[in-house]
Amino acid sequence: MVYLENHTYEIESHEHISFYLLVVVMELTQIATHSLLYPNWRNLKLCPKKDCWNHKQRSGNGNSFNLKKMKSFVIREKDGGRGGGNGSSSSSSSNTEVIETVVIEKPKLPIFQVFEGNPMPFGATAKDGGVNFAVHSSGAVSATLCLISLSDLQENRVTKKIHLDPLLNKTGDVWHAFLKGDFENMLYGYMFDGKFSPEEGHCYDSSRILLDPYAKAVVSRGEFGALGPEENCWPQMAGMVPASSDEFDWEGDLPLMNPQRDLVIYEMHVRGFTRHDSSRSNFPGTYLGVVEKLDHLKELGVNCIELMPFQEYNELEYFSYNSVLGNYKLNFWGYSTINYFSPMLRYSSAGIRNCGQDAINEVKILVREAHKRGIEVLMDVVFNHTAEGNEKGPTLSFRGVDNSVYYMLAPKGEYYNYSGCGNTFNCNHPVVRQFIVDCLRYWVEEMHVDGFRFDLAAILTRSSSLWDAVNVYGNSIEGDSLTTGTPLGSPPLIDMISNDPILRRVKLIAEAWDTGGLYQVGMFPHWGIWSEWNGKYRDIVRQFIKGTDGFSGAFAECLCGSPNLYQGGRKPWNSINFVCAHDGFTLADLVTYNNKHNLANGEDNNDGETHNNSWNCGQEGEFASLSVKRLRKRQMRNFFLCLMVSQINYFRWDKKEESSNDFFRFCCLMTKFRQECESLGLDDFPTADRLQWHGHSPGVPDWSETSRFVAFSLIDSVKGEIYLAFNTSHLPVTVSLPERPGYRWEPLVDTSKPAPFDFLSDDVPEKATAITQFSHFLDANMYPMLSYSSIILLLTPEEDID
Repeated sequence: MVYLENHTYEIESHEHISFYLLVVVMELTQIATHSLLYPNWRNLKLCPKKDCWNHKQRSGNGNSFNLKKMKSFVIREKDGGRGGGNGSSSSSSSNTEVIETVVIEKPKLPIFQVFEGNPMPFGATAKDGGVNFAVHSSGAVSATLCLISLSDLQENRVTKKIHLDPLLNKTGDVWHAFLKGDFENMLYGYMFDGKFSPEEGHCYDSSRILLDPYAKAVVSRGEFGALGPEENCWPQMAGMVPASSDEFDWEGDLPLMNPQRDLVIYEMHVRGFTRHDSSRSNFPGTYLGVVEKLDHLKELGVNCIELMPFQEYNELEYFSYNSVLGNYKLNFWGYSTINYFSPMLRYSSAGIRNCGQDAINEVKILVREAHKRGIEVLMDVVFNHTAEGNEKGPTLSFRGVDNSVYYMLAPKGEYYNYSGCGNTFNCNHPVVRQFIVDCLRYWVEEMHVDGFRFDLAAILTRSSSLWDAVNVYGNSIEGDSLTTGTPLGSPPLIDMISNDPILRRVKLIAEAWDTGGLYQVGMFPHWGIWSEWNGKYRDIVRQFIKGTDGFSGAFAECLCGSPNLYQGGRKPWNSINFVCAHDGFTLADLVTYNNKHNLANGEDNNDGETHNNSWNCGQEGEFASLSVKRLRKRQMRNFFLCLMVSQINYFRWDKKEESSNDFFRFCCLMTKFRQECESLGLDDFPTADRLQWHGHSPGVPDWSETSRFVAFSLIDSVKGEIYLAFNTSHLPVTVSLPERPGYRWEPLVDTSKPAPFDFLSDDVPEKATAITQFSHFLDANMYPMLSYSSIILLLTPEEDID
């Protein structure tokens, strides 16, 4: 019995249903007639007791019933107003009028046909009018496939649980099923039951819904930095169920296959590249925002972009209040992967729309449009650890699916920490190395990327947990006593990648060290195709350019492509030379600070690289004298010129350097000059046939400990002959140039000059006048160099000189 205004109504129960469903039905029916006649219809109040409506409280007749599984109810209006008549709750036809009978239809759960399925391929695969699901879990005693609608995900509910039969739906350690049904807006995850014994390496928990390691898109929150329901930083996640209709128009896109010696790489953070308002992007901070700026990169001379991690990670991983800036800390870089197949959905303008498929398509658009401009796309991948951290971290996927397989564990279940991030991916385990190869092939074949930079790649060479020769090679090896984490001369994972018919054709770049002390620069197992981040180049160049004694000889090696590291079956382009990257100082910081000042982010200056080999040019910080600022600009040009004339094919870049139009111009012209010179991108290391070293006098190099001057001339089939010199002393010097009868050396680059005279391109006003000012030096075969400067001179026939 309910009372609305001055009327009394009865609800006759035909079958019982839970209280919340009654309310839902009333809301869904939205009986317009009654809403108009009785405006309080929607304000109907029921007894708050769980699953019951006590009539005694309403009518005084002592009757009560449980409203479970009610299929219909009748609404009657009783004669008289509230409290009128005899107060009886009788529903006799003499004093009531039937207003409406409402039939409750139970919500229909999705119906799926479940078949045996196949153990391969792993993941969810649309085929034959349905979807095949397959996942490896060696220690699980039961497995449940959880289907979750997009709406149920937000409410942390499972839409449909499908318990897999171990006799029918399991082959070896692989659980599998083939389903047919309506998968629109449907996601999935798994529940596994088994032993929970971390000290034995098992972390099964049947109450957790886990991500499939092979899920192609991970759906949770849709907006970067936004908290989940109830301000949850780790809301439930689920994988996208693929559909056979998910097609993308590549418009005939094919791999560019640019030679490595010709590449100029720009390191980029997808969100950071266009997030600021100054980018004037229509899609700031997204994949499409990068697309809008591709022409800008092409103008710079870039023909390859390396995207910092954009596989699914949680930017709220370390969410906490930053008292310094009054905001909240986010994981910006993304080196904490949750899923390796899924792109970061919150880097897309689409977010979780279409269960992540639209975000996948945005990545494809970026790759396709980059290829149209002759720009290759590399991925920075983090196969050394995951976001699950150590034993105190969240269980999201790998830990709950097969902890002892996916992670490198000590005998009592502790996590080895060669990554410095709490755990170490068990890369050379047979299951894990196949997982990594499958993932790389997916990004190449499905997403059309052109290669990978492997973060802390030395971990990829360490032996796996439970290592034994039979496990890896199929037979025992006498004297094999390797322990977990031992560096391997022929790591199975690197072997698989290097000999894979798809992967061996793409760019493979190793950051050849890890935080466990393994440093493999010049020694990374390479199979003749791997390149390496040359950290030694970075350190030597920084030391020499800032004027540190004892580095002139090592600097000369760097200019030649580090033959001391890479001779013997390798090439100059196997060295990835860089001065700055995302680790440590940017180029602007490198010439501004002697020490790091990372206080604003609330980490008490404990984060970031400390070993920066920087020099502030005389004053610490951005507020400095005019002379110091001029020297800083000169040093930035020196660093960039060094990169462009080294026997390399890559340079590293940080967005911050583009603040100066003058510097941008200088970089564009230097990049163009490098691409025009045949001698600056050789297939092999330069020899004395084309290269000659000089000092202050021609042919007399100074390799002493106190030398701060390096010069050389280089025969070039396009430019004729080039003279380059670096003076990193605090004193100016006048150098004598090599004699070339019938020719005169003409200045092209002088980093000590202000723009536009730092690079004398043909469009520079008064170029001839600028050269004439040095005629008395050039006629005497000499050139004056200021302190901390570098020059490029070109040999010109005397008859061509005005």
